[in-house]
Amino acid sequence: MASIKLVLRTQQEDGTGQSPIYIRLIKDRKAKFVTTGVKAKASEWDDEKQRLKKNYPNSARMNAFLTQKVADAQAQVADVERTRKSVSARKLKEAIKGKEDPNFFNYCDRRLEKIKSIVSYRTADIYNIYIKKFEKFIGHRDFYFSDINTTLVGDYANYCKKTLKNGNTTTHMSLKILRIFYNDAMKEELIPYAVSPFEKVKIPKSNVERQYLNKQQLEDLENLDLSQKPHAVVHRDMFLFSVYAGGLRISDVLLLQWKSYNEETKKITKVIQKTQKQHTFKIGTKAVEIINKYKPKNSNPDAFIFPVLENPERIFGDEQFKSLKLRGKIRLGDVHLDKMGEEIKLPFKLHFHLSRHTFATNALNNGMRIEYVSKLLDHSSIRQTQVYAKIVSEELDNAVDNFIF
Repeated sequence: MASIKLVLRTQQEDGTGQSPIYIRLIKDRKAKFVTTGVKAKASEWDDEKQRLKKNYPNSARMNAFLTQKVADAQAQVADVERTRKSVSARKLKEAIKGKEDPNFFNYCDRRLEKIKSIVSYRTADIYNIYIKKFEKFIGHRDFYFSDINTTLVGDYANYCKKTLKNGNTTTHMSLKILRIFYNDAMKEELIPYAVSPFEKVKIPKSNVERQYLNKQQLEDLENLDLSQKPHAVVHRDMFLFSVYAGGLRISDVLLLQWKSYNEETKKITKVIQKTQKQHTFKIGTKAVEIINKYKPKNSNPDAFIFPVLENPERIFGDEQFKSLKLRGKIRLGDVHLDKMGEEIKLPFKLHFHLSRHTFATNALNNGMRIEYVSKLLDHSSIRQTQVYAKIVSEELDNAVDNFIF
């Protein structure tokens, strides 16, 4: 038999000192809460009698309203329990509200299918990975939006950090993806619009030091003898091309076709893999020299500039195939780059993404305006680019400390 009572949830107190009054339903030791739409201050509520005190405005009328709410809830619960041998607290809550509580994982599955035509395959795949990660934490799929609260979100954050040994950045992303789907459900009016429980759990972002190659290290990489390693030569050229072509992401370097490059204007025009937006920019002399190394006498406009990927028709016609191929080629290239980094004695692990850091930091060091760097990196906000400006500023501080006396 389920128990029902009115409670003032003071942990949800708002800026005016008022807290919401809920109908609390307990079945098989599981509690569910249904809002009454009424708020009161702690000093205006009698918890023992489950009534508003006389100091509450129009207390008699409001108490009559709350009494009716409880009576209606008890009647709904009695009807359901009478017609069903076994019923959960969630189902009883649905009966009281008169509205179905959506299954969280089923909603995420449907939502993922919808957004696949909007975001890249890789982005949708990442979303799915994080949803499956949360499902593993819950342990089953019989999980509903009403089951999500601040305590559960906090427990999941602790699970990510302590059990999975995730850093702050990964834990933050784990919650961020869930918050996106939760907020989407509110926008679709599938669940009541309220402050998301994800907003109340704050995970500080880790201050990860961004590595990059300085001018001397870049020169060492360019001069490294790879005559016996032809595949490594291509991966080095792709890394250097990215550095000298505005920090173009490695996935876009791999997918770069001859038809995307205008030899006369020295400009590249292509749809960026991550953002799916068209990006046009001019490349520098060193980037042009690298491209010219791979130009055949009779080039096919659809062919890839760097001889790593094949079959452009299938690559661009099958998003899943493209994603798998890109990941495999990037991993292989990172293996070669790591060995090169060891040979030139870099104090950090060399991989493709450092080409973007290298371009941005050196461009700012050379005096390029941050707005231009941001545009070339295809950042959605200049705030993303300011991370590199901070690195340059810190280097300047160190220079002052070391050389001015």
